[in-house]
Amino acid sequence: MTTRQTPRISVRKQPKQQRSSQLVADILEAAIRVLQREGAQRFTTARVAEMAGVSIGSLYQYFPNKGAILFRLQSDEWQRTSNMLQSILADKVRSPQERLRAVALAFFRSECEEADLRGALHDAAPLIRDAPESHDLIAAGMRRVALFMRETIPGLSKAERGRAADIIMMSLGSVGKQVSELGRSAAEVDRLAMEMGDMFCAYLDQLIARSKANGKARSRQASAVATGKKRANR
Repeated sequence: MTTRQTPRISVRKQPKQQRSSQLVADILEAAIRVLQREGAQRFTTARVAEMAGVSIGSLYQYFPNKGAILFRLQSDEWQRTSNMLQSILADKVRSPQERLRAVALAFFRSECEEADLRGALHDAAPLIRDAPESHDLIAAGMRRVALFMRETIPGLSKAERGRAADIIMMSLGSVGKQVSELGRSAAEVDRLAMEMGDMFCAYLDQLIARSKANGKARSRQASAVATGKKRANR
């Protein structure tokens, strides 16, 4: 029985000159238009090359297949979102609760501003989601959230913090996608984001309380052990 190979979706080479950088930018811009106009199922390298006004050979210099183009579009979108969330979560001037509210607001706004592209990329997800590159990119984003959780709820186990991060990020992604598809006004989007932020904060408050209780319990246990050792050495 043969093992099915996952197609390579990383770029063949990185552009080094301004001319080649512009070529890649033109290909990616054309890919967005094709994806939004034709949908994921009719997305092909030939259509992208035609839309960009370049030869298929020029396209293949940088992208080995359509999956590589879709992954580049998706990775650019993920990177923008990840950087945005990272800048908010790393801002220790604000409380963890304030940061979560800001994350919800920024994410919902971003989802709505790029609703067409994100919807098309969501439809294309089956073409790239099993690739190792996709897994690596998602894992990198989750590590940023894990750092926030470790800072905020250090008294909980790594597994508990990971579960909390998953709950928040899955909820954010799922609800944010639905909100972007409803065509709500900017004011309504902001109101929904604030409600979601309040829910996250209530959940986080519970986690913080549990984290502090665990920390106190460990301190009492350590103190009891130390006392026992002193008595044993008398």
